[in-house]
Amino acid sequence: MPISKKRLAEIEAIADADIDRSDLPEMDAAFFETARLVLKPSAAKQAVSLRLDEDVIAWFRAQGPGHLSRMNQVLRAYMLARKADD
Repeated sequence: MPISKKRLAEIEAIADADIDRSDLPEMDAAFFETARLVLKPSAAKQAVSLRLDEDVIAWFRAQGPGHLSRMNQVLRAYMLARKADD
């Protein structure tokens, strides 16, 4: 169900101190041990060939399946950070 612009503005106007978080579970170290970043994939991908340092590839592969997607996410984060500097 879409949210109206008026309701979204009302929600954004609520001060952090006024938000009741008493029913939320604590996000301690145990939570973050199993937490995974999930990003919506972009619509179009392009195959490329590039040379990377062996230790960089080994580190990403050691993180498990999806290492190429994670490499893409790191590059995207860098790109977006640099765009913010422009």
